[in-house]
Amino acid sequence: MEDIAGMAGTEEWVNEVRLVGRVSGAGEERELPSGDVVVQLRVVVPRAGTDHGSGRVDTIDVACWTARSRRSAMRLAPDSVVEVDGALRRRFFRAGAATVSRYEVEARRVAVVRKPSLARVR
Repeated sequence: MEDIAGMAGTEEWVNEVRLVGRVSGAGEERELPSGDVVVQLRVVVPRAGTDHGSGRVDTIDVACWTARSRRSAMRLAPDSVVEVDGALRRRFFRAGAATVSRYEVEARRVAVVRKPSLARVR
């Protein structure tokens, strides 16, 4: 197997994610020790090839770092259907004595596809 450095120029490198799913709850804004601000939310997407009522879903963490994506995320009502465009990122952090990792989508754009019905909001 050829190493990545040897493949430069021979492949088109792509890290693009497009999600369309339901927001499971309100976005949570956090200020990090660095002073950076991030809004985190979760998007629930039914698994491909399954009935939407089957309960088989993927719950995907989304991080909004830009001012535009943070504003959009903070306006979302739970159960809104959204489209998220971004990139997949692997984040490392400490949990006690262990280093753990998690994948999340870093959002470039968050847009409402459909607002929740009033019956679901109540």
